[in-house]
Amino acid sequence: MQIITHSFYSANIICNMKEKYFRAFWANFVIVAVLIGTFAVATAASIPDIKSSAVAGNAAIYEGSDESGGVALMFNVYENAENVQKIADMLLERGYSTTFFIGGSWAAKNPNTLLRIAAAGFEIGNHGYLHRDHSALSLKQNTDEILLTERLIDSVLSSLPDYKNCKLFAPPSGSLGDNMFAACAKLDYRVIMWTRDTIDWRDHDADVIFDRAIKGLSAGDLVLMHPTDATLEALPRILDYLDSVDLHVAKVSDVIGQN
Repeated sequence: MQIITHSFYSANIICNMKEKYFRAFWANFVIVAVLIGTFAVATAASIPDIKSSAVAGNAAIYEGSDESGGVALMFNVYENAENVQKIADMLLERGYSTTFFIGGSWAAKNPNTLLRIAAAGFEIGNHGYLHRDHSALSLKQNTDEILLTERLIDSVLSSLPDYKNCKLFAPPSGSLGDNMFAACAKLDYRVIMWTRDTIDWRDHDADVIFDRAIKGLSAGDLVLMHPTDATLEALPRILDYLDSVDLHVAKVSDVIGQN
């Protein structure tokens, strides 16, 4: 009887252990599946379909029609003031100018860099204050983000004799929404997207960035970039390529004209 009881007790332990491991396995499996699904959604959301017209009244500008061969290598800036200055210097050495879309929080910390690049002739656009998802913001929140950045940039650059706000807004992460468009219309801004995205904020590989920037490049294109170390490394090759195909770097406002 003792042997039978012991065997029955051992069997219960084994069954309980199997059930415990089975439940743990499926719990971990579900967690991993959810994480994979979440990552996939987040990744897809981080690279918007720039040709989408899902937003009602989508008035964003994705490309220009510069027949003179102008291409905008436009830089969205929330970090790396040192690289911003190096990029500006590199472009100036080639006789080029372009557009930097400035985050307000970055401008507040780096007013001297902002003033130097604007004084050198670079166009300064608006990139919102805190890199928020503008599709999820109310009309007032959109207005506040853009207007606060505008006032900060204007206050830093007001000492420049020929300074005029270009009224161009690049939404962080390319996030479009009806309230964002309404705020831009209210504040007289044109919404700037891109023709091609180097995704240099994610992929820190100079060769990959170069390939994405130049593949199928043509006059009127808007090329989205950021002041990363890899972008700085790729930039001389990109500029050499532009020279070789009779294209040149230009400001966004020049590439898109008055459309």
